[in-house]
Amino acid sequence: MQYMMMIFEPASEFAKRENAAIAPEYWGAWSAYSQALAEAGVMVGGNGLQPPPTATTLRLRNGAREVQDGPFADTKEQLGGYYVIDVPDLDSALAWAARCPSAAVSAIEVRPVLAMQNA
Repeated sequence: MQYMMMIFEPASEFAKRENAAIAPEYWGAWSAYSQALAEAGVMVGGNGLQPPPTATTLRLRNGAREVQDGPFADTKEQLGGYYVIDVPDLDSALAWAARCPSAAVSAIEVRPVLAMQNA
């Protein structure tokens, strides 16, 4: 079964990406995690995302587009990236989520992927 692991990070984690002193350690942890997923044969795909200020949110209300700069959620943690993995069950997906570099400082939402049926 496929699960999406959505990684929600606080601003302090996003800041590590650009800090020359700690960026290598930050990215090294993510590279090692991605490699572990790939070597286990469970990774379907995934990507990191640009920082939250680059987001644009769209809503359609009464036929009119409402466009908002930035992410929809006004929270301390923002979606920083995701992985799609193919594992036997939720327990396996949660085990991989627990190994995620941001698990200790962030939230990792694990959700089954909804397979779209052709109409």
